Parts: sequence; structure tokens; C-alpha cells
Amino acid sequence: MTRLVMKFGGTSMATPDRIRRVADLIAAEAEAGRKLAVVVSAMAGKTNELVAWADVLGPSAQGVAAIDDEYDVVVASGEQVTSGLLAIALRSRGLRARSWMGWQIPILTDDTHGKARIVDIPGETLGAAVDSGEIAIVPGFQGVTPGGKITTLGRGGSDTSAVAVAAALKAACDIYTDVDGVYTTDPRIEPKARRMPKISYEEMLEMASLGAKVLQTRSVELAMAHRVPVRVLSSFVEQPAGPDQGTLICDEDEIVEKRIVSGVAMSRDEAKITLFGVPDRIGVTADVFSRLADAALNVDMIVQSNARTADRTNLIFTVGRRDAAAAEKLMREAQDQVGFDEIRVDQDVCKVSVIGVGMRSHAGVAKTMFQALADKGIALQAISTSEIKISVLIASDYAELAVRALHAAYGLADAA
Repeated sequence: MTRLVMKFGGTSMATPDRIRRVADLIAAEAEAGRKLAVVVSAMAGKTNELVAWADVLGPSAQGVAAIDDEYDVVVASGEQVTSGLLAIALRSRGLRARSWMGWQIPILTDDTHGKARIVDIPGETLGAAVDSGEIAIVPGFQGVTPGGKITTLGRGGSDTSAVAVAAALKAACDIYTDVDGVYTTDPRIEPKARRMPKISYEEMLEMASLGAKVLQTRSVELAMAHRVPVRVLSSFVEQPAGPDQGTLICDEDEIVEKRIVSGVAMSRDEAKITLFGVPDRIGVTADVFSRLADAALNVDMIVQSNARTADRTNLIFTVGRRDAAAAEKLMREAQDQVGFDEIRVDQDVCKVSVIGVGMRSHAGVAKTMFQALADKGIALQAISTSEIKISVLIASDYAELAVRALHAAYGLADAA
């Protein structure tokens, strides 16, 4: 008896015709003897519409609704609609199907409305249902607090829902999207990008956090923690996916040939903040980043360098573009206490990264990266590294050129 969780995103559920196509894919898996739970997103664009309605009617003077339990009731409704529609489409094929709302399973979360985190999914009731031959349709993106209030998991949360349901059912997870797998880089930027048959959890986590839009970061974290095998597939295929289709996200040990660099990612969601003339004394840097942390502002790259004035330094750090205004305001309010001379914010930057588990055991990865960018005349504004990635901050005008140069430098067009 093989349990499988299938997840379909908003583009796959966008119209009745596409929902019928999804029902065909599910029916084929059921006929193959698999015990199925299916997680669905709202129709493409529906969540944005619901958020806009909540914003119009919300109490905030800024015209943006407060995110609370009623906000979540509204924005979670899109997935409820597609769950019911898909169940109807499956029943019309003579299949036994039922929609399960998040509170009926239940998908238990904390009470952080708008970006709740899953705490637990008791899998016994849902597992018994799918083992009996019922196809369980689960709305992604939503959960319930222990007190019975509806929550939502944040944008992209349906991926997290699918992996969490798979973990609860001890099942594999197939995530169907509008792409046929994970590529060495964005094929819209580099047409020579290649689909990877397999990628490790660690590599996918880095790629998701560094700009690749295939999966939500939290879904990959959850898959890695529970060792859920996840496959990324396209729902726009004529036949059910075969074993060689898509990209399998799995343990590093399951990948026989490990490339030094597996992929190149790029993110434009970056803002560079420079504090000029920061006093060069112990504790100042800790003060700056403590203030940012207390305001829940996530900092990525950090560079500190000597200023022209003695006993002063310049401090550079990056935040997400949406956090730039808040970070600037916070620093200006703290200018007298911190003692820096000037602040400058630059949003005309992007982050380009190379990722690969092979970096752990090979030298020269940084040299190849920096030389490839230098050959194209691309200046580096900041650098950050981990065990399996190197990221650089560059002017946004050079983003696509940098991606193509690095893809070629590491021979990713020849990836098997």
C-alpha cells in the first residue's frame, strides 16, 4: 500500500478545464493503486483578490487591513473553493473523493495570523480515510489554532501544507507546478539551463532562500527535517509523470554524482544599507544588529570596512527590499545613540549565488566565480558564504549577465 500526497498550485487550478486535467492525473494515480491525499492552492490570482478586499475594508489608516483571525478567514477561502470543485470533478469520474478543511483534519498551527507555523498534524484519521480508498482533498495554506481559529501560512504556504501532510501520513510528496522540475538556473534568463534529475535538500533549501521560486523555503525545511521525498513535476503534461520525470529532492546520499556547483540563483528582492562613519569601538556593531533583530528585520550580507576618518568604520548590510524603509527609519531614529555620520539606501542591487554540496570538498569555487564576474566587468559590493553557497551583491543592471556568466563558468549547461 503506497501513500502519496499530490499538490497542485494556482496555475494548475486556474480554470474548470485545468481542474478537469488535474482530476485526470489524480485518477491515473488512483488506478495505479496509490492511496491519495491531494493538496490544492486557490485559483491563480484569487488570493490577491481576497487580500485586496480585506485591505479595502480593513481598519488601518494606511488602507491595509490588520492581519488577524478574520483576515485569515477571508484569504483562506480560495483554497476551500478549489478543494470542493476538485472533489466534484473526481466524483463525476466515479471516484470516492472528499474535501477536508484544515480544521477537520486538523492542521494545528500557532496563532500568528497571516504567517502561522504548523505545530502538528495528527495523521490517524486522514490516514485511515485514504487507506480506505477515499481521495482526500486538502486545502493548502490554511490551518487552525488549538482554540479553533482559522490561520494561514503565508504566501507559498500550500507547498508547506503538502509536505506537512506527507510527513503526517509517512508518504512521498509530488508537487505539480507550471514547470517540469528544478533547473540549474532560471531558463528565462539562460536558455541553456538544464533540468536536474535530483537535488539534495540542502541545495534546494539554499536555492529557495536565494531567489529560486520553485518551492517555498519552509516547505523544503520541513521536508528535510522529516526526510519526506519531494518531486517537482509539471501538471501540463498529457500523461501521468513517469519515474524519470521532474526533479527529486532527496538526501545527499541518494545522489551518485555530485557536481561542485549544482545551480545559480538570483534575487532582486535586495536593498543595501550603508552606515558611514560608525564609531570603531566594541559593542557598536552589536547595538546596530540588536536593534534590527528586535524589529524582526532579517539581515543577510554584512561588510565592515575602514572609513577615511580615524577610529571610524563603514558598515554595509542588506535586507529584503520590502524591509528597506523600516530599516532606514529605525537607523535614523538611532543615529544619535549609535553615532554614525550618514546613512544611504540603495535598492538598485541584486544578489547572485552559486550553490552546490560539492563545495564542501573542492577548492577554487570562489576563484572561478570572482574571475567569471571580473571578466564581464561586474563589480562586487558584498560577499557572503556558507558551506555550500557563495553569494555576491552586484548592481541590478548586471543581474542576467552575471547569471549567464556563472552558468557557463561552472559548465552547468552540460549537467546530466
